Amino acid sequence: MALIETEEAARRLARAIASDLSLYNEERIVQGVQSDNLFDVLSDEIEEGRALFKSRVAPELYAKNYYDRAIIDILVRSKGHIASKMW
Repeated sequence: MALIETEEAARRLARAIASDLSLYNEERIVQGVQSDNLFDVLSDEIEEGRALFKSRVAPELYAKNYYDRAIIDILVRSKGHIASKMW
């Protein structure tokens, strides 16, 4: 499979991976937000997604942090309605 070479496709892949993490780990995400340890709770899953993203995109696109941005947008910002010490 060819590496993803466009910024738009890299962003879409990052968001798709983050969306899958959110879909399959909703309860753990809520617990992590409430306890202010989200990145500890999901560290294995986040790193697995990061490895997948890195394997699918060109190195210069990986360096632009699209994956990290997607994780923040989808796993953190979308949970702003949950009571937490983070906010």
